[in-house]
Amino acid sequence: MKKNKAIIVFLVKFFATYFVLFGVYSLYLNKTQQKTDVFACSPITGTVANHVYKVANMLGYDAQIEQHTDELSIKFILNGEYVSRIVEGCTAVSIIILFLSFIIAFSGSIRDTFLFGLFGVILIYIVNILRIIAMSVLYQKFPEYQVILHDLVFPAIIYGLTFVLWITWVKFFSNLNKKTNG
Repeated sequence: MKKNKAIIVFLVKFFATYFVLFGVYSLYLNKTQQKTDVFACSPITGTVANHVYKVANMLGYDAQIEQHTDELSIKFILNGEYVSRIVEGCTAVSIIILFLSFIIAFSGSIRDTFLFGLFGVILIYIVNILRIIAMSVLYQKFPEYQVILHDLVFPAIIYGLTFVLWITWVKFFSNLNKKTNG
């Protein structure tokens, strides 16, 4: 019965955190995206696009971004060629929400949970920026592999990182590890 209680507590904490964060994010998107005569992405999508642009230029690419006029996306132009678009799903916010929900559900001390959460969010965000740039560069060089890159390779990178962070959290920081080992 004790194991069932631990599973139920985990599930309640996970889904409560997930739905609260997802609900707040959904409200944010509804308030900040504009889908009328002029399309405008949410500020977080604009921030991600701006970071992609700046990092790509720092890496030596001739990059530009511009709001798409026909949809909720930002065009990413590389060496004068429109190679990809950055949409809300490219921000990694949904993955960050999933990551945070898991570490809160398997919580450790408040300090550890906060610091690891902050570290994980920053790492996921940075890897996501680099992932978008790499994907765009590869789109330009190997357009025939866009579907494989977009649907398989690059999700594996971001979800794989999140999984490694989860395993690290459970093994070294969560209260679950302290209960079973100490």
